[in-house]
Amino acid sequence: MRQDHCDFTAAQLGPGGLRRILLKGAHFPDCRHLASSFSASTIATLATGAWPAQHGIVADNWYDRAARSAVPASQEALLATTLAAQVAAAPDTRTFVIGMDAAQSALFAGTPDARQFWMNPRGQFTTLGIPPEWLVEFNSLKPLDNAHNAPWMAIGARPGAPPLRTLTYDADHPRLFLDLFQASPLGQAAQFELLARLIEKERLGQRDTFDFVCLIAGSTARLGYETGGRSPLMRQMVLHLDRQLEYLLGCLKGGPGENAFNLVLAGAHGAPPAPTPESRARMAVPGESVAQMVDRALLSSGLGRVTRYVYPFLYLDTSGSWDPEPVRLAAGNAALQHPAVAGFYTAGGFCSTNDGWRERFSNSFHLTRSGDVMLSYHPEYVEDYGQRSGVSYGSLYNYDVRVPLCFYGPQFPAGVFESPVQSIDVAPTLARAMGVAPPSSSDGRVLGEAFGE
Repeated sequence: MRQDHCDFTAAQLGPGGLRRILLKGAHFPDCRHLASSFSASTIATLATGAWPAQHGIVADNWYDRAARSAVPASQEALLATTLAAQVAAAPDTRTFVIGMDAAQSALFAGTPDARQFWMNPRGQFTTLGIPPEWLVEFNSLKPLDNAHNAPWMAIGARPGAPPLRTLTYDADHPRLFLDLFQASPLGQAAQFELLARLIEKERLGQRDTFDFVCLIAGSTARLGYETGGRSPLMRQMVLHLDRQLEYLLGCLKGGPGENAFNLVLAGAHGAPPAPTPESRARMAVPGESVAQMVDRALLSSGLGRVTRYVYPFLYLDTSGSWDPEPVRLAAGNAALQHPAVAGFYTAGGFCSTNDGWRERFSNSFHLTRSGDVMLSYHPEYVEDYGQRSGVSYGSLYNYDVRVPLCFYGPQFPAGVFESPVQSIDVAPTLARAMGVAPPSSSDGRVLGEAFGE
């Protein structure tokens, strides 16, 4: 979710959802994720208050030299404690995380002491251990079959208007339908409906406990992969999110009560625009072409070879050199000859530019997981994963790193704060609000202005 998603839908927002949160909360419209903006990386940063350089989740996947293969981001790979773990360790607390998939839920939780819910391949929500009776009932009342061939209607559509998209079901390709469902308002609504049932059945905020819940609303990220950040469908997804937030606020008012909860809206990352059909051949980059160009340059100079390229990281074989940094510099400079590559950063700390991008590169780079060289493409260029459509996340540009942030509730007086803040500030600010210690590697500041201080 980009900040401009809030801006360009402002006139169409209802009074009780996103508009209410932004107007009556402490709103920071210029929150910046100053590091590579993959979904797993940004979720880990919000969870830990640290950059990938500290928490180690440098991308959704990276190359493991020991295993000689790419490995996915996971809770086990997290190198820092999380805010959820800090809350779960405190007495008389309950912690819950709702995600679209198990990996992201576990990554934000960072502890088995948080009750985690996610959607399985059958479109049902599941959890570790024996599911509570209310979850079994919820799944039976909300079967995925109900969404087969369902229309995705625009907010405010006239009667008889055609759907924006139909969630076409093909029995021979059930996974394709699940992908459509999860990247639609119907998948988004399913997560909020589960949260509403959780509030009701677990009586959140109504027992002698402190309850902390994270909903990782994953539909916008899934849609963004397909359509990019400027798609009309993305605008509609934000408008549907607005209605879901209004629904959630109503559930909270009827459960714990109007002044018995705080709510934080935090964007993890944005999305680049999708290349046009005319520009796609130029702006969608086959990563293998980058790796081959660098490998040829290193081979001709006798310096080394490219072991693997997992966007945006080059992993090199520098075994023939007593000092690997000259090989890295040669690889980075060779990569700059590719028409898509704009800059690079090495494991030795050299940056091809000396402006603010050095900080963004450095925050993104973990010495053992990021390989030898990190590359950046030119603005709005994306990695081509061979699908002939869609975009990649992970860039350092503002369309990916500038996100909305708002704190809403009795602890947070209303106000708009235009000065830039960073996504690493979210965890320590919430730790202060909840009276727990910040996560182990948290490097952000407490946003005292959110408290009216």
